[in-house]
Amino acid sequence: MSEKIYVGVDVGGTTVKLGICNSDGTLLQTYEGPTEVSKGPDAILHNIAQYVKLIVEESSYEWSQVAGVGIGIAGFLDIPNGIIKNSPNLNLNNIDLKGFLEKELNTIIKVNNDANVAALGEAWAGAGRGIANCVMYTLGTGVGGGIIIDGKIVEGFQSVAGELGHMAIVPDLEAIQCGCGKMGCLETVSSATGIIRMAKEAVARGDRTSLIEVDHIMAKDVLDAAKAGDEVATRIVNRAAYYLGRSMSMMSVILNPEYYIIGGGVAKAGDFLFDQINEVFEKYTQEASKEGVKIVPAVLGNNAGVVGAAGLILRG
Repeated sequence: MSEKIYVGVDVGGTTVKLGICNSDGTLLQTYEGPTEVSKGPDAILHNIAQYVKLIVEESSYEWSQVAGVGIGIAGFLDIPNGIIKNSPNLNLNNIDLKGFLEKELNTIIKVNNDANVAALGEAWAGAGRGIANCVMYTLGTGVGGGIIIDGKIVEGFQSVAGELGHMAIVPDLEAIQCGCGKMGCLETVSSATGIIRMAKEAVARGDRTSLIEVDHIMAKDVLDAAKAGDEVATRIVNRAAYYLGRSMSMMSVILNPEYYIIGGGVAKAGDFLFDQINEVFEKYTQEASKEGVKIVPAVLGNNAGVVGAAGLILRG
């Protein structure tokens, strides 16, 4: 019998990334094409279908070997039915993505949230390989998340489980409004956007910090300043790490994952950030819930979504 292959598609606002994986999650081949959001929903859907056909045609595999195609996409989804309710970045509303691609490609199609598939990618073939229970945080413009329990994505009643960035964890007196409209979300302090905001506020207050010399402050500037001993930057990073550690402490008594996997641009701060998160986690987590638990960096980088999308066919 021919080896089965699994195609993963990571749909972004600018590009559509694709990959072919084997049953072990090894990425065998990649392809990338423009999303072309400006051309409207029909063009986006047509592009996805064409890119899937192209990656298989350009590979050494036959279409008969394709076991299915998994799609990761940002937005609010009806996951069981593969319907995009609303994807603001792609301007897609009430789109039956699963139904369209099943007709176009005549194979099994599974659709899931982009953060969920990134978590599945890391769990299947990345930092969490061989780990059945893990939670992934993605620290970028926002705080994304995905929960894997017994090797499966936790989706929840309305397909919105794993929205870790919107845990209301910051106390009222310190809280600001999040982009979601609620107050005190983790995302307001532990994302790149939150770190930049706190740095700009410190500069505007006239706090003594080297960041005053930076024209356009980025999260990396704040992290680098903290590593260099800048007190204001250190305070900001400490706050970001504190609430991440506290959120993991809460997750541990609810889900008891073995690994917390952290990815995204902010995670590139390395041990400087991870050591602080670990310290908070150790301090606040109940003994049985933290025994043997590890907080580790993601390893797949930009390929996590593609690999995880392919993994939907086997493990989604």
